[in-house]
Amino acid sequence: MFVRCYAGAIVGIRAVKVDVEVNVAGGGIGLFLVGLPDNAIKESEQRIRSAFENSQRKMTAKKVVVNLAPADLRKEGSGFDLPIAVGILAATSQVVDTLLADTMFVGELSLDGGIKPVRGVLPLAVMAKECGMRRIVVARENSHEAAVVEGLDVIAAETLREVIDYLNGEITIEAEPTIDIKDNISFEAPFSEDFADVKGQHFVKRALEIAAAGGHNILMIGAPGSGKTMLARRMPTIMPPMSLEEAVEATKIHSVAGKLGESCGLLTTRPFRAPHHLTSQVALIGGGQSPQPGEVSLAHNGVLFLDELPEFGRNVLEVLRQPLEDRTITISRAKYSVEYPSNFTLIGAMNPCPCGYYNHPTKECSCQPFAIHRYFSRISGPLLDRIDMHIEVTPVSITDLSEERKEETSAEIRKRVVAARAIQSERFKGVGIHSNAMMNSAMLRTFCPLAPEVRTLLERAMERLNLSARAYDRIIKVARTIADLDGEESISTKHIAEAINYRTLDRDNWGH
Repeated sequence: MFVRCYAGAIVGIRAVKVDVEVNVAGGGIGLFLVGLPDNAIKESEQRIRSAFENSQRKMTAKKVVVNLAPADLRKEGSGFDLPIAVGILAATSQVVDTLLADTMFVGELSLDGGIKPVRGVLPLAVMAKECGMRRIVVARENSHEAAVVEGLDVIAAETLREVIDYLNGEITIEAEPTIDIKDNISFEAPFSEDFADVKGQHFVKRALEIAAAGGHNILMIGAPGSGKTMLARRMPTIMPPMSLEEAVEATKIHSVAGKLGESCGLLTTRPFRAPHHLTSQVALIGGGQSPQPGEVSLAHNGVLFLDELPEFGRNVLEVLRQPLEDRTITISRAKYSVEYPSNFTLIGAMNPCPCGYYNHPTKECSCQPFAIHRYFSRISGPLLDRIDMHIEVTPVSITDLSEERKEETSAEIRKRVVAARAIQSERFKGVGIHSNAMMNSAMLRTFCPLAPEVRTLLERAMERLNLSARAYDRIIKVARTIADLDGEESISTKHIAEAINYRTLDRDNWGH
């Protein structure tokens, strides 16, 4: 007997429909899996046999051929256990096949017949809805994730026996209530950090506000204990809330990577990723034998914070150049390639020298000039070229620390950031970008015309401060964001002057 049911394969962060074709014939014995299955799928035979035995069902003694179509697409993961088992049961008349035509099955089987959660259920549920499926059967732990998709019945099951009884009409399983995405997006989860906790550092707070408003990458250089990490960790608290599209896309990535909790249906706050400086190149960029998203993709629509930037391996840092420029990362293999989005705001933090006290107001630096220059040179010019703002973080004085004055809260700063982003969204309608940092040189000429006096000031600053040519476009982009925060249509001399202050740590001027 021939039966077809449906599953899905993950390619990048999208899902592809897979037909699980099962044919039971009398000429032979054994289970044969074809259609480019990986080792996890090939091993499913033993899990399925044991799950059948513990669910009071029998594996047929006849020859069973299972084809995963399309046959030229490599299938990976243990999520095919459940659809293969259901297909075999239907082909041997142990379950009724009435619901199979519009149902997708996703789940790993344990030896006792339980259904375990798998990664990537959200993109699979989205694909099921797009393909016209009416329902998806998943492990109970994956139900919150799948319930994000409106118009798709999510059937949460704990055991194979439960699925069998449901398909045979012996029990009724109520579909999980759909999660109201709009309510989740509008809900702002309370942050444990707030800019009100940071004493002083008004210059750095202003720089981070500009970075959040324009989507600019920023590098903070300062002595140990000056507050770089403390400030960076508060960046998500002033970034605008994610749109519906951003939230779904970020959740898909975390779903594929297996980073969603059992009770988390949708990411409601922007990701903040802070990998250790011993992180490998593959962990940062993604990949592996079975490609998985790396930190640059897990930070999509959020913040990637690299503390102690020069301590990262040079090869590790260099792989950041492509995602910073293209805002996607492509991982290629001999027969296929996958693409992950990686549109993040980079925040780097580093000491100014090996001992950490170069330019410190009270402590003396013990490093030789060549050592300072060599330390800073660990960050290559092309990478530095992709960082819009370089700022120096000086230690907070005792006076500022003991001052009782109330600092501005993250909520107050966030209002200005949201207003500036709204201006940019209107400006870039139909252009394909949504923030000032994403502008290329041609867009700068269109959206950032400079008055003669503004251009003169910028050219004079380039010469006197010995700024590199790569700083020119960056200064204009930052100035455009400052003007947006002020609600002004054109860039004035005060906006350019402030933007220049955020390039005073340009490489040509540092460490000499």
